[in-house]
Amino acid sequence: MIRDFESFTVEIEDDFDLAKIADSGQCFRVRVFDGGIYRFITGGHVVYIRFLKENKYAVCCHKDSWEHIWADYFDLSRNYRSIRENAVGRGDFVGRAADAGSGIRILRQDTWEMLVTFIISQRKSIPAIAKAVENLCVKYGKKIETDYEVLYAFPGPMELSGASAEELNACGLGYRTAYVMDAARQVASGELDLSALKAYGDEELFARLLKVHGVGKKVANCVCLFGYGRMGRVPVDVWINRAISQECEGKNPFLEFGDDAGIIQQYVFYYERNQNGRKNKRDADFG
Repeated sequence: MIRDFESFTVEIEDDFDLAKIADSGQCFRVRVFDGGIYRFITGGHVVYIRFLKENKYAVCCHKDSWEHIWADYFDLSRNYRSIRENAVGRGDFVGRAADAGSGIRILRQDTWEMLVTFIISQRKSIPAIAKAVENLCVKYGKKIETDYEVLYAFPGPMELSGASAEELNACGLGYRTAYVMDAARQVASGELDLSALKAYGDEELFARLLKVHGVGKKVANCVCLFGYGRMGRVPVDVWINRAISQECEGKNPFLEFGDDAGIIQQYVFYYERNQNGRKNKRDADFG
């Protein structure tokens, strides 16, 4: 049981939209409760948050964890409004996408969880990814109880390294089972030190992640962006490829955004998946 949860109000004077963040394809364990309450979990930390009015949000968690965990998780020290307005000012496709994606933020998530979940994400729809990830958590993760629910933390590399291929496959991993097993083995043995990689430069980090079995360029860039906060990285999946080829006449629009390119990519990804109901017309969200 998580005890001593506190309820308090915070002000976030920047772009911040819970629904868009939850639907942005970067995290797979957000739950929405009645009344517009959104639950996020990272490691053993849980927060419940609800929009009140203007810039105010009702928050339920350990108060010190808001300051030391969640403020960083939601990247609240970065001014997304100025980044978005700069893109909107272009008046082109990227500008329209940035305007539509107003409120999305890059979540600073656990590197181990990002590695595993984005390995699982390959050629799966977002609901299927979420189901497989939740199956892993329920089977191997530590139980957490709150006043709202019973849930499970994401399992660590030691827990997953002890699982058999049959057990992992039963969680819905399919051909990705071997990839997850190799990642768990490397991290559990110390062969891959995810904490040490924080000191790597962007290209060095990217290159090391590519050495993990089953990690290609898209997955490596996702881990760089969502796990290590490398904001200049641009994961390219079916949606981003479509935007480049169909909306930008084959020209990569992200190059000119430098260290903000990953944020712009999220706006474009969100816009492509959601415009004209496209996300309901395609089986695979990732590729």
